[in-house]
Amino acid sequence: MTDVKTIAVIGAGQMGGGITQIAATAGLDAVVYDANASQLDRCKAAHEKLLARAVEKGRMQQDDADAALARITYAGDFDTISKADWVVEAVVENADAKKRIFSDLAHMFQQRSDVALCSNTSSISITELARAAEDAVNGTGSRVVGMHFFYPVPVMGLVEIIAALQTDATIVQRTSDLSEKLGKTPLVANDRAGFVSNRVLMPMINEAFYAWMEGVAEPEAIDGIMKLGCNFPMGPLRLADFIGLDTCAFIMNVLADGLNNDRYRPCPLLNQLVTAGRLGDKTGRGVYEHAKS
Repeated sequence: MTDVKTIAVIGAGQMGGGITQIAATAGLDAVVYDANASQLDRCKAAHEKLLARAVEKGRMQQDDADAALARITYAGDFDTISKADWVVEAVVENADAKKRIFSDLAHMFQQRSDVALCSNTSSISITELARAAEDAVNGTGSRVVGMHFFYPVPVMGLVEIIAALQTDATIVQRTSDLSEKLGKTPLVANDRAGFVSNRVLMPMINEAFYAWMEGVAEPEAIDGIMKLGCNFPMGPLRLADFIGLDTCAFIMNVLADGLNNDRYRPCPLLNQLVTAGRLGDKTGRGVYEHAKS
């Protein structure tokens, strides 16, 4: 088994940028690909800012920060990732977009059976993505695995590893090993709708919206009760704003479809806020008012 020396990350958004950063700070070379040149520029600027802040706060030496930045390649050409030893897809939560990527990856790495093909999806079926790889190139589906990081990636300690029906057990173990090398705690789940994290979290968030809609309490009280009474660091409605209300609604619908149970459908008030464009932190208004990011 080849040691992982270079990680390729597809998608230079918040999640992809975070995965790239922790790989580089762990001593690995990292190639982050995005077709959008402006997004790559934003990703590079974010890395420079975050690493400078780590130095300022004494969490990292300047030489280490400089070395980490030097290990990152910002690529606008998809073929640049072909020399990587490990690939993590971190694009938008759209099944068709992800399946196209895994089909392309199957062709690109068909001769390199040691390269794992990972997805950072928080809700989309890994089995479905593995099927897309397998349909493209026979035998590649067994190398597809879920590697679900949590935002903000440099801070959150978990990697939720999701084994598809097709995933080889050695790929799961190697993903766990790499997660530990990146400073994370790996925990394995099977490929069911929402995996573990969103299977448990999203219905709780949805129920908080129902409590608000039905007049049980106002958002500040709902969040305060869950923080003070259940020791949550952030109330469920505030967390929904942080995640993005559109993302919450999307995942709830994935749960409802995947589990064949309409009790997981998003609360009407949640849907109404999404329709109004009140998506949370990213738009400046959701359940609460925010400074637009």
